[in-house]
Amino acid sequence: MYSAESVVPTTPTWDPQQYLRHSGHRTRPFLDLLARIPRLPSQDRAARIADLGCGPGNVTVLLADRWPDAHITGYDLSPEMLERADKDWSGSTGGGGWIDFRPADAAHWTPDEPHDLIVSNAALQWVPGHSESFAGWIDGLRPGGVLAFQVPGNFTSPSHALLGELCETPEWRARLGDQGRRYVHVLDTADYLTRLTGLGCETDVWETTYCQLLQGEDPVLDWVKGTALRPVLTTLADDPEAADAFLGQYRELLREAYPPGPHGTVFPFRRIFAVARRPH
Repeated sequence: MYSAESVVPTTPTWDPQQYLRHSGHRTRPFLDLLARIPRLPSQDRAARIADLGCGPGNVTVLLADRWPDAHITGYDLSPEMLERADKDWSGSTGGGGWIDFRPADAAHWTPDEPHDLIVSNAALQWVPGHSESFAGWIDGLRPGGVLAFQVPGNFTSPSHALLGELCETPEWRARLGDQGRRYVHVLDTADYLTRLTGLGCETDVWETTYCQLLQGEDPVLDWVKGTALRPVLTTLADDPEAADAFLGQYRELLREAYPPGPHGTVFPFRRIFAVARRPH
């Protein structure tokens, strides 16, 4: 039994290398979001863009491909992610623009100057009450500016439901508590539509389920090690024996829920998207 009381970290420790192991699948929803962002109000000047929850910066740089002369700032709470992002992507974009990275908590961030675009990729699910920030973010946009984000919508899928259930078993409850469900702060599509439209925005909200084909041994476990498992792994970081025991139990549950097929392991992943344009 691993039921000793311990202090639960408030912020997960992130591993950029683990996160980027599935960068192809993780980037695809952002590209779909990017394709639906309309023309920004900047015409005779460089656009000002914020990327909330930028992670290792691998999608922040894609903003520069679309707006090569823009000043783009990526914000994240993780020192590990910011260090990787700053190392790989900071500096001139080659099109006259600039990318930089700063520490910030999306739960409290507000624009300190007018922005043309505020974007967030798979980050707001970690921010309780993030919809309460929409009004402030939209007020920080120039007329015609855009708020765009995508969040996972698969928290009732086996990968996440089993994680939460395992954390709440008698063996792990005292140690892990709600660590398996800390990220469930996502509204449904209709609620996002109602809230953003209610703020006067021209709003487009939709959802997509990607049927991802993952490769390798225990690929679903490898996937969640980069995201949903971070609070658990952070909590158990000082107890390798407990961490191995937990991962062993979770691995068996995932193997039953996601059996490998002849071409890999099918991992359906639902995503929710929103693009809201402030009126001119």
